Amino acid sequence: MRFPTIIDRYIIRKFIGTFLFASSAILVICIIFDLSERIDDFLSRGAPAQAIIFDYYVNFVPYFFNFIGYLFIFIAVIFFTSRLASRTEIIAILNGGISFWRFLVPYIFTALMLGVMLSLLANFVIPHTNTRMREFEKLYYRKPYQNRNVNIHMQVSPGTFVYVESFNTSNQTGSKFSLEKFANDQQIYKITSPRIEWRDSTQQWYLFEYFVRTFDGEKESFFKGNHLDTAFEFTADEFCIDLEDKKTMDYWALNQFIEKEQLKGFSSAAPYLIEKYQRMMFPLVSVILTLIGVSLSSRKIRGGAGLNIAIGITLSFLYIMMMQFSSAFSMVGNLSPFWSVMIPNVFYAIIAVFLVAKAQK
Repeated sequence: MRFPTIIDRYIIRKFIGTFLFASSAILVICIIFDLSERIDDFLSRGAPAQAIIFDYYVNFVPYFFNFIGYLFIFIAVIFFTSRLASRTEIIAILNGGISFWRFLVPYIFTALMLGVMLSLLANFVIPHTNTRMREFEKLYYRKPYQNRNVNIHMQVSPGTFVYVESFNTSNQTGSKFSLEKFANDQQIYKITSPRIEWRDSTQQWYLFEYFVRTFDGEKESFFKGNHLDTAFEFTADEFCIDLEDKKTMDYWALNQFIEKEQLKGFSSAAPYLIEKYQRMMFPLVSVILTLIGVSLSSRKIRGGAGLNIAIGITLSFLYIMMMQFSSAFSMVGNLSPFWSVMIPNVFYAIIAVFLVAKAQK
């Protein structure tokens, strides 16, 4: 049977139309609640109305739309498929000689199309709108980020290692600093300082009472100084990592950041790897949730669309909880970021296959 047929176009049109309507309605409600929660902070910090509308909420819409876009897809599928079932349109389609699997084709096609769109938005558009939204939040809502990490170890380039006991983001100073260089598994250079300071004006580091040791075979040299202005292979931003920054990184920036974090040996690369894989999984998640939604709502039941939507929302929240649990295991345990993203999808894929197999044929 060719694709698309009149029935395919009908389902695709209903799918996209319901998706846009549902997402728009929920977004309006979320904006109202968000504004009511933040309005006091906006007013107390003197945020102009133009900035609230154009710098924050215009950029908030694509962020929130993308954040739970696959749930909009799920709700849309359940809602309009339940209506088709209640009007016995699905029974008529199946009685016309179309198999249930063939009936799923326009659903899968539309879910893939919407999933690819969400993935492209997440990788190439949303990071830039998030940047403008975060700039507004820093001015009129959020407190400046404070780094609380201690005993920071990192590799800034092959063979070059840095240690700082603590780093204060407010005045950009670090305590008990050391930098070591190695070649052929032998230490060739080390510089230490009880206090370092980053200066934006010169884009350099200022070291106090520094001590330098150099090694040339068995020969060792020492040098001590009161202060030193110098440039290293890292900046103060290396010590001021905010996990919220991943939302402002597009596909290329995110990959570059992950490479740098993995070079440093930081386990902090895990949240960024999870973010990367989640963005790439939008098409798969959309198809899985669509199959579940069609299977649940293709039967005409006494509870109607309301019961199906309640079941769908419950499954959605369980999916989100499973994602949170698996992500937590990845960041504090030994679970790889890839599998922390895949495990909920594999589990729900099994549910989807089971439900499709049990759905009316």
